Amino acid sequence: MKKTPLNQIHKTLGAKMIDFAGWEMPVQYTGIIEEHLITRTKAGLFDISHMGEILFEGPGALQAVQYLTTNQAAKLVPGQVQYSALLYPTGTFVDDITVYKFSEEQFMFCVNAVNTDKDYAWIQENISSKKPDFAPVQIKNISDEIALLALQGPKAAEILQKLTEIDLSTLKSFRFTEGTVGEVKTWISRTGYTGEDGFELYIPAEEANPEVHQGKVIEVWNKLLEVGQEYGLKPVGLGARDTLRLEARLVLYGNDITDQTTPLEADLEWIVKYDKGNFIGREALLKQKEQGIQKKLVGFEMIERGIARPHYKILKGQELIGEVTSGTYAPYLDKNIGLGYVKIEYSEIGTELDILIRDKKVKAKIVPTPFYKRKK
Repeated sequence: MKKTPLNQIHKTLGAKMIDFAGWEMPVQYTGIIEEHLITRTKAGLFDISHMGEILFEGPGALQAVQYLTTNQAAKLVPGQVQYSALLYPTGTFVDDITVYKFSEEQFMFCVNAVNTDKDYAWIQENISSKKPDFAPVQIKNISDEIALLALQGPKAAEILQKLTEIDLSTLKSFRFTEGTVGEVKTWISRTGYTGEDGFELYIPAEEANPEVHQGKVIEVWNKLLEVGQEYGLKPVGLGARDTLRLEARLVLYGNDITDQTTPLEADLEWIVKYDKGNFIGREALLKQKEQGIQKKLVGFEMIERGIARPHYKILKGQELIGEVTSGTYAPYLDKNIGLGYVKIEYSEIGTELDILIRDKKVKAKIVPTPFYKRKK
């Protein structure tokens, strides 16, 4: 199993470790519910160094990004981040990603850990096939050179401000800048996967020595926990990261989006810009848009007692109308919630349906999403 630079720190803190996408990662420290509520009300610190980073450099960088992704990268300015997707020619997901623009000739994708190698191979294959027509671009998987921490929650900005000279009040959502945290060079990004205000801190290796890099990552982690102590900051594992993202209706690759689903079906058409020109999957999406989708990802909450889990069947009367993709007890909302695909004719808000839990029908209702939205 792969290990992040903080692996031993997590064990020292008493984290329960699991195998996640080939990485040994902390799933929880003191408990998922407690860590979830700490992040919603104070602040949580996450090690997400398992995520992948792929760098594009050269005069053809923008051209490559535009061809590979669904969103309009040409409108990005340096220091801006964009949510986007990589698609197969069928219009289904290779992955959902964030795109970072450093300069006119330098972009970076942050990709899901489980997909890093697949995404990199897919990108190389599709750009290689376009080489005669595309300007030169160098593409590099830099995942092993980057550590990534997430500081999330209503107290995140106050905590981070104590360790950086960057005026965080001027750093807007989905923007990033280069600076220092403590004395460590860091790319500070106002992004996250929790539904809270917060930051993702990319710590690049400046030297070839992995031990030097590891020391700097540990230094940032420890300083954040030290400074954040008075604000109630706690380390948070992947368990609460999942419940937090679901409350905020942020989709998870492998559950809510897969190589069998499209952005139109996942209610993510807003990241598809058909008018930007050719991109992989465009024709399939235009055809699906013309014909109409047959299923749609909806949010539901349980009316009766029970927790929906992935792959549970969704019924309307005796008819099988869909399948649960994500489901959990939502600690902050104190409700049982979930996401799932249902036939389009049953996708209206307010529709009552049944989740089949251990061969028993349990009532649920389609509700507006996100389930949780933070107060500005």
